[in-house]
Amino acid sequence: MSVNQHVRLSSFYFFYFASIGAFMPFWGPYLAELGFTGSQIGELMAIILATKIVAPNVWGWLADRAGVRMPIIRLGALVGLLTFGGVLLHSGYWWLAVVMAVFSFFWNAILPQFEATTLRSLGHGSHRYALVRLWGSIGFILAVAGLGWLLDTVSIQWLPWIMLALLAGLYLATLQVREPPGGEPGGDAAGALSAVLRRPEVIALLLACFFMQASHGPYYAFFTLYVEAQGFSRAVAGQLWALGVAAEVMVFLLMPRLILRFGAWPLVTLALVLTTLRWWLLATVPESLPALVMIQLLHAASYGVYHAAAISLVHVYFPGRLQGRGQALYSSLSFGLGGAIGSLASGYLWDGVSPASVYLFAAVLAGAGVVVATAGWMHRVVR
Repeated sequence: MSVNQHVRLSSFYFFYFASIGAFMPFWGPYLAELGFTGSQIGELMAIILATKIVAPNVWGWLADRAGVRMPIIRLGALVGLLTFGGVLLHSGYWWLAVVMAVFSFFWNAILPQFEATTLRSLGHGSHRYALVRLWGSIGFILAVAGLGWLLDTVSIQWLPWIMLALLAGLYLATLQVREPPGGEPGGDAAGALSAVLRRPEVIALLLACFFMQASHGPYYAFFTLYVEAQGFSRAVAGQLWALGVAAEVMVFLLMPRLILRFGAWPLVTLALVLTTLRWWLLATVPESLPALVMIQLLHAASYGVYHAAAISLVHVYFPGRLQGRGQALYSSLSFGLGGAIGSLASGYLWDGVSPASVYLFAAVLAGAGVVVATAGWMHRVVR
């Protein structure tokens, strides 16, 4: 892969995850400012994540059938930009629900296809994926840290405008990325996919990813509000988000060597163990700033180690023309179904039980992931 293609791929990740860094940490406070309850915030966040259940699979099927991905990615980025503008027109619950559903159908669908494009561009150097993906983490850090400071000084009503600027940058970045040379192998993709999905280790991987991202649903929906409820400012909350992703960046730099040295399955399992610890600590000692710092440093494991190792396994288990649908399944079952269930349940727990119960629930989900990942790892070892 040329240096220019590396830069172009990295720029997509930069803007995509900068938009996540602007959206996920601050959308809950934005909705709270509009007067929505915790249950309504959880429901609206669940809608955004639930589109990942359907959209990536629809787009993965289209991309695999067409044999090209970049035209579909560009279309998704453009329509996502245009539909997000609907947030500025009205602030009613049902209007926002519809706008977010349409916007996220396109926004959520493009990343799995771009992941497949990146891995094809890397070829036999797919273990170097993390070195490209880390630019997404850098974009997230700059967005979340900058907005944490900015939204302490200006109204959070500026958030939609900032999102629109980042989504425009994302669309422009897609225009710079070329389709990787060489076609993808054909064959009976449906039959091959069915055979892959019957493998016990693949089932275990997808279930482990579901539990991991379900445990993150409460984090994405309520972490900023949770930190503010402990008496910390929005700027501190933003810095804590940025710290977590900075730790993730450091791990991404190491992941090519770690995957080659230890293998992906042990790393996925370790990440789930540390994630369970992370959520338990967040439930029990949220008032301690040193504890919050340590909790956020564990993001290196719960996202950095986990995601790079999981993507590596998806790349192995879903080869060739199955890449698009493999990435789509990974996204839809984990970030989509898992994230939606985690966000929805956490909204009801937040209102009905207590904020701390939200993160005890997250720890239970991650613990279930440990059991499933261990089973998948052991099956792989004994084969």
